[in-house]
Amino acid sequence: MENTVIEPEHSESACKGTLRPIRDALDILNGKWKLPIIVALTFGEKRFSEIAKEVDGITDRMLSKELQDLVTNGLVQRTVEETFPVKVTYSLTPHSKSLNEVIEALRKWGLLHKSYLVNRDR
Repeated sequence: MENTVIEPEHSESACKGTLRPIRDALDILNGKWKLPIIVALTFGEKRFSEIAKEVDGITDRMLSKELQDLVTNGLVQRTVEETFPVKVTYSLTPHSKSLNEVIEALRKWGLLHKSYLVNRDR
């Protein structure tokens, strides 16, 4: 992702034009669980229990809700195999790959910010 600086236009419509798509993205990715679920699935297709183990602290109820939201928004695919017992797996959709740069930028910023917090008082 380029280090592009958004040059401010000093108008209300420019501000709204910038904020609207950001708000739309945040509405889809809101909460503390959706991105960790997506990251867990970047390492491959998983069953519900596997995701629950990888995403520390999430309850089964919350994981179920968040997976439903991610499926509804086209970021995760739910596949049901008619075996005995029935096997349900979750995987990322091709559309979810559009988040790769966003996730990497957040990862880098998280490391940078942690370093800043640790070193600012030295």
